[in-house]
Amino acid sequence: MADEIPRTARTRTAKLASLPLSLAGRSAVGFGRQLVGQSGSMVFGEIQEKTAEQVFKVLGELKGGAMKFGQALSVFEAALPEEMAKPYRETLTKLQEAAPPLPARVVHSVLAKELGEDWRDNFESFSDKPTASASIGQVHRAKWKDGRDVAVKIQYPGAAEALVSDLDQIQRFSKIFQLFMPGLEMKPLLEELRARIIEEVDYRYEAQAQQKYSEVYENDPDIAIPKVVMASDKVLVSEWMEGTPLARIIAKGTRAQRNNAGIKLARFHFTSPDRAGLLHADPHPGNFRLLADGRLGVLDFGACNRLPNGFPEPMKRLLKSALEGDAVALYEGFKADGFVLADVEVDPNLVLDYLVPLVEPLRTETFRYSREWLREQSARVGDPRNPTAKIGFQLNLPPEYVLIHRVTLGTTGIFCQLEAEGNFRDEALSWFPEIAPLTLANK
Repeated sequence: MADEIPRTARTRTAKLASLPLSLAGRSAVGFGRQLVGQSGSMVFGEIQEKTAEQVFKVLGELKGGAMKFGQALSVFEAALPEEMAKPYRETLTKLQEAAPPLPARVVHSVLAKELGEDWRDNFESFSDKPTASASIGQVHRAKWKDGRDVAVKIQYPGAAEALVSDLDQIQRFSKIFQLFMPGLEMKPLLEELRARIIEEVDYRYEAQAQQKYSEVYENDPDIAIPKVVMASDKVLVSEWMEGTPLARIIAKGTRAQRNNAGIKLARFHFTSPDRAGLLHADPHPGNFRLLADGRLGVLDFGACNRLPNGFPEPMKRLLKSALEGDAVALYEGFKADGFVLADVEVDPNLVLDYLVPLVEPLRTETFRYSREWLREQSARVGDPRNPTAKIGFQLNLPPEYVLIHRVTLGTTGIFCQLEAEGNFRDEALSWFPEIAPLTLANK
């Protein structure tokens, strides 16, 4: 089966290795142009655009870790300055739902290995043409033997090995991505992705999480989760879900659709740990659909944070202190819960200021997320000349909060791509009344 993998390990490595070499070459050419009088900003803009095109072309052609890394980056597109964002937006969006498909013969081989040589007996019909691609598999539409329309997710042969190999390569070249993602710390992102490899390539494990979600959200008026039909190690069959991909809502959706998607996504994020004991930990637009009835459809449960007791209580206490603007209480909580190590001293007021992006949408009755707002916040905490930015290098992130942090950042990025507007404050307080500041709690 190894020779069926679309890209050999050598080819994959060569493609990834080409990125820093190409960047160096373009930078040298750019410097030469500046010597003959062209504008430095114009030349740098051209380098950025060409680098973006190649980076995401390579990531889009590769399966496994490279594509998953690209999907993770796509969430942060909204933080890019507008003059930089345009050349990346289309390539980023393509990564969320498209990749070169596996040949039909490879698909059939996987199905035969996982479901048996008579695998076709399970289906009334099966389309060889995939409808979507994910980081480690692709989806085919089919009709199950009982007449149900289903989505058949098939894992790429060698996906687990490719995932490790790609991440090893990307980690070597992570500085390249700083060119268009200033301030984004790649190392924690890559380490967190690596920690999820074992879970994400185990479709039985994913099926358990998806089934739990579908049970607790069955007949929910706001959230739709497809039921699991069957699962093996490399094949996962779910009920088919119609809907408009969130990337299309971001690009062409109405104001009402954008706002609805934003508030429903917030509702799903706030409620799933308490209801399912899980937190969907892969927030990018390709994993969400807006259904015709207004519900938010959620897909892909390979990465889930297990939170059997709901969101951690310390997190709620810290959020309450931040909402009340109590810098001292927030700082003491950070110390007690390991966000500030014992031998580190930080100005409490700077800690509070650093968390403004997290709490600002919950301080007003109506808040509108936007790319401009996210860019301002990213610049504020990413500018090394700003004392607040230095706080990020002094804070610690306990392991149990790594995925929660990733989901919070990723979801915020989607809100800003949607430019969603709504009463996010009351939405949060309806599920977590204990975080209400005294000024609201006493009303």
